[in-house]
Amino acid sequence: MEVISDVSSLQDRADRHRADGLRIGLVPTMGALHRGHLSLVETARARTDRVYVSIFVNPTQFNDPADLNGYPRTLESDLAACRKAGVDVVFTPTADEMYPPGCQTTVAVDELAGPLCGATRPGHFRGVTTVVSKLLSAAKPHVAVFGEKDFQQLAVIRRMARDLLMDVEIVGAPTVREPDGLAMSSRNENLDAEARAQATVVPRAIDAVQAAFRSGERNAAQLVALAEAEIAKSARAEVDYLELRDPETLRPAPPELEGETLLAVAVFMRPPGVAAGGVRLIDNCLLDPRQRAESKSESLSFRTVCQETPQ
Repeated sequence: MEVISDVSSLQDRADRHRADGLRIGLVPTMGALHRGHLSLVETARARTDRVYVSIFVNPTQFNDPADLNGYPRTLESDLAACRKAGVDVVFTPTADEMYPPGCQTTVAVDELAGPLCGATRPGHFRGVTTVVSKLLSAAKPHVAVFGEKDFQQLAVIRRMARDLLMDVEIVGAPTVREPDGLAMSSRNENLDAEARAQATVVPRAIDAVQAAFRSGERNAAQLVALAEAEIAKSARAEVDYLELRDPETLRPAPPELEGETLLAVAVFMRPPGVAAGGVRLIDNCLLDPRQRAESKSESLSFRTVCQETPQ
């Protein structure tokens, strides 16, 4: 496994791989790698000949300095995980390498970046699309893989790649979950024991909505209320947003759901008596009207289905 920290060397390596007729897959990460990240590596491996992983905590996508400073950094164990997973190249740039002195160019996707995480984290997606565009220029991949847990991010990056005529396939990979249903996230490491136990209200809320939807419920307000009631069972959880949206445009869903609909959830797990801060968790699911209602004996819960995601 080759570890590269400067853009020019990475571009040279990518040029050589391309000249040899090899397809390159890129998995952009901010480190603190877990099984979810490694599943993205597997997705890239299945589609390409060489897998690159970038590890870079991107400062421009954080609007809270404390959040940036508190983001876990575990480079040595990340490199060991990449080596074990058979990654070919790991890119570990510094902030100055990605944003050299005098840098003033940004990339923005306006409409898709506006709601959900964009509404409560101003400038977040501008930072995401700017750094991803730089990573794509540096690694020159044929395929770039992102997790579906960050559904809005995936939608924004796909839109950016289409709009800018980028010659790269943007691939989404299924969310990987803990045995209790919680979506894997580097931020989970920041949860104390009590918050970690209560964080399962997030997948349970999604489970409740999916069950009601499969049983025929199509009223948006009723479905949102079901999720809110489940999350309210945790004294530590505070909803940032809980919304039903069109999965393509991210515009609000109609009062009575018709086509496929995105349920998007963001929750702060806060310490007792604290009104700000905490660990922010996001999750989502797609509600598909083609799914038939199942009897209780046939039904598989949201958590069980997600545990069966290949690792």
